[in-house]
Amino acid sequence: MNLYNASAVLPSSVAKDSSIVVSQGRIDSVGTEALRTEASIDCTGLIVVPGFIDVHIHGALGVDVNAADLDGLIKVASFLGRNGVTAWMPTLVPDSDECYERTISTIDRLMEIQEAEPIAQAVGVHYEGVFANEKMCGALRRQFFKKFTGGELAGLPRLKRGVHMTTFAPEIDGGVELAKELTRQDWIASIGHTKAGVETLNNAFDAGASHVTHFYNAMTGLHHRDVGVVGWALTNPGITFDIIADGIHVDPRMLEFACRIKGPSNVSLISDAVAPTGLGDGEFEIWGEKVTVEKGRTQNERGSIAGSVITMLDAVKGMLSIGFTQPEVSGMASLNPTKLLKIDTDRGSIEIGKRADLVALDSNGNVKLTIIGGRVVFDGRS
Repeated sequence: MNLYNASAVLPSSVAKDSSIVVSQGRIDSVGTEALRTEASIDCTGLIVVPGFIDVHIHGALGVDVNAADLDGLIKVASFLGRNGVTAWMPTLVPDSDECYERTISTIDRLMEIQEAEPIAQAVGVHYEGVFANEKMCGALRRQFFKKFTGGELAGLPRLKRGVHMTTFAPEIDGGVELAKELTRQDWIASIGHTKAGVETLNNAFDAGASHVTHFYNAMTGLHHRDVGVVGWALTNPGITFDIIADGIHVDPRMLEFACRIKGPSNVSLISDAVAPTGLGDGEFEIWGEKVTVEKGRTQNERGSIAGSVITMLDAVKGMLSIGFTQPEVSGMASLNPTKLLKIDTDRGSIEIGKRADLVALDSNGNVKLTIIGGRVVFDGRS
């Protein structure tokens, strides 16, 4: 396959009139020579970016990851592919041990068959908030929170293969020891749903927790005499964070502020999308309670925001609209998430040897092509 006449978004620049040659599912070359084959695709007027990677998504189209069967996960993954996501981390909220067992088994089955399907590829699982602070629960259910006394991590079911990530509060009983154990077992340890003090945060960081989940949300904010989790993360150069760029969870001015201060290379975009995503406004049942969606804002019966209903594509458009460049946004939507998950040698950017997970966007930012592993899985050009 050859994508020619494309504006290719590379890690630090946009290469116009480019030709991206794909062979055996990987990027073979990036240049200006327009080699033509039967599988050549004219990308005149299109911007080709690396596929988006969503490390925090709970569902879409009425499907919730916690309750999904295999067909449900495929439905979500197909929706993601149509919206430019080429890889994702199905994300669980706190639930019963039986739910964890069932869902991990279902994700395992998805990962066994997904290469043959025209869908975004699951690369692991994200447990959000199993070890959270009850006072910073947001939309999570406190009755399923766990403390850490030494054996609870072993009780969380693991996939047969793939990345394992968890969001935790380091101030809970045993939280710093949990960070050490997560690191020892090669989990991605992300700090969130927390009101930890600086000393505890520093101890968790020293133990291997170097990322923060949905920055600003479900954590203590910034004050000039009390830096909070937000101030600590902004002033610690070793910390990265992800953020929900929907204009609702975070005001666009504060979104730009945080991403400029931290630097785009240290920020990942997430959707934090929940089951109503793609269905419009209305009332829905999520995680045992009623959630309303009105003008794109979710709210549960307790008055809390209950996730978002955006896609990564929406987040990308939002970041471009407030002045970030195409390479910066591409890094935040693709390369930085793969660095977080430690899979950046295989995907996340348009570079020779990497997987051909590519998305072609028109001048309005709409997806016209999604290519996963060198195969066109969505074609919206007609």
